[in-house]
Amino acid sequence: MSDVRIDDLPVRDELRGKSPYGAPQLDVPVRLNTNENPYPLPEPLVERIAERVREAARHLNRYPDRDAVELRTGLAEYLTKTAGHPVGLENVWAANGSNEVIQQLLQTFGGPGRTAIGFEPSYSMHALIARGTGTGWISGPRRDDFSIDLAAAEEAIAEHRPDVVFVTTPNNPTGNAVPPETVLALYEAAQAAKPSMVVVDEAYVEFSHGDSLLPLLEGRPHLVVSRTMSKAFGAAGLRLGYLAAHPAVVDAVQLVRLPYHLSAITQATALAALEHTGTLLKYVEQLKAERDRLVAELRALDYEVTESDANFVQFGRFADSQAAWRRILDRGVLVRDNGVPGWLRVTAGTPAENDAFLDAVREIKKEQSA
Repeated sequence: MSDVRIDDLPVRDELRGKSPYGAPQLDVPVRLNTNENPYPLPEPLVERIAERVREAARHLNRYPDRDAVELRTGLAEYLTKTAGHPVGLENVWAANGSNEVIQQLLQTFGGPGRTAIGFEPSYSMHALIARGTGTGWISGPRRDDFSIDLAAAEEAIAEHRPDVVFVTTPNNPTGNAVPPETVLALYEAAQAAKPSMVVVDEAYVEFSHGDSLLPLLEGRPHLVVSRTMSKAFGAAGLRLGYLAAHPAVVDAVQLVRLPYHLSAITQATALAALEHTGTLLKYVEQLKAERDRLVAELRALDYEVTESDANFVQFGRFADSQAAWRRILDRGVLVRDNGVPGWLRVTAGTPAENDAFLDAVREIKKEQSA
């Protein structure tokens, strides 16, 4: 069979020359490159998952609950308790990871002839999913310190009149949070340009020094807050994301959802995790302390560090970030070259993993000063 490349196939023009999303998965002692929670699920939760999955398995000859009512009710209770803002079943939708939530939002409110804007560097899947749904992508501005330049952002929204506006807070890959007043100003700018959906991506909000922006939903039917169970819940392998919004938004995304998109096993596992939020959030507190330790230690070594409200830290600046990434890897620690020139990103791991990382960057500093 002759070699055939992607570009030899009749793929859509906007996909040509693009690369799929992903991070290197290398067999090294310490992997701190994918923002995973380093703590395995506690044994009582593992046992509860087994119980719920066993029960669900007895009914796998039937389709799962198409509307995931029990799960959405549990997620609404979690949001109400942790964000201090009442959320009901009718305000919540769930899907296979926050990426599917974003995909459904863009299928509903984006698409051919429509556009979305995000302020980059930010979560690269926003642009990738936009392309995948035929939505035009606009790269909005950030300042040198990676904060959103509000005046420039408002100008870009007024000029391009996008149908969807993405605001990622805490921002990935930089880690900094967006102030509520900035989000409110962007929402007002989006409504002034034309009625647009504003999606606040809060994948890392449980690690933040501040509060969720969930209360901003009140009186704002074009605002959406998206979340995930991958990070704070330590359930990256579960693939469960969800959103909170006006009930009309929840109704709208169901127009594009695939039938029975959340398996019975996924729903059972997520429900078990929600029963153990108290224990899981204690791990989050440990990771927040480790994240703050990384920030302090890196600054003590004279690295530049972006303020972080996530479970990772962006540090630099390097004349050659790829070479710095390789030197750290040579010492058995895998971090992320996140594509921001001069910067690398490290996930907060266990204390031992973080010690190994700090030892590696100390050695590099000594070599540079020798």
